[in-house]
Amino acid sequence: MNLETFYTLSYGLYIVCAQSEGKKNGYVANTVFQVTAEPSQLAISCNKDNLSAKVIAKSGFFSVSVLEQGASKDILGRFGYKSGKDFDKFEETQYFETLHGVPVVTEDCISWFVCKLTKTIDVGTHLLFIGEVLDGNFLNKEKTPLTYDYYRKARHGRAPKNAPTYIKEKEIKQQAVKSAAKNVVKSGQKWICQVCGYIYNPAEGDTEAGVAPGTSFEDLPDDWVCPVCGAEKADFEPYNKG
Repeated sequence: MNLETFYTLSYGLYIVCAQSEGKKNGYVANTVFQVTAEPSQLAISCNKDNLSAKVIAKSGFFSVSVLEQGASKDILGRFGYKSGKDFDKFEETQYFETLHGVPVVTEDCISWFVCKLTKTIDVGTHLLFIGEVLDGNFLNKEKTPLTYDYYRKARHGRAPKNAPTYIKEKEIKQQAVKSAAKNVVKSGQKWICQVCGYIYNPAEGDTEAGVAPGTSFEDLPDDWVCPVCGAEKADFEPYNKG
């Protein structure tokens, strides 16, 4: 089977948020779609391991913010590759809260919706949450929505670990990294994170993660992640600009 056929399926990119018992959390989603018109209902897919899945289930509400095409790598990395279990994603994020206490991200977004949870469907690794739209509005009508196709092709972005598309894409990414590694000189070669732009320099290593200076990218542990945004090793490409 050609795994790249999955790229032909259309997706947008969104930030889904919720709050329960004073704990706010959110994540980048590429699976948000309208399922009914009357009443208007949206469906979202959330990995069971995500903190957001528990927060949405407890609160009974969630918001969806539609990301704009020029959304910064910072906000994509913050909500797409870092866990809210040990990181406050809202500390440096522009957002507001509704009367129901639902956080709504406004930064780099063009519109938003707030939904009341009406049904939860277990689909294996993920939960499909369906919510009735209570409110919504534009933030900037002039901007263009960020699609997953544009994010992948024009911005060289990758699906986060818990995204519904992650498993199939992971195999493609691993193949690409192995292929790239064959064409670069092992010692001293720098590699750049395609999510946030962080550059791994073998001469410096990553001392906070216990990686000693002089460690080549290829010799990094398989579970090593970008120290800035948390992206995986497979999200790096050779950096050849000095």
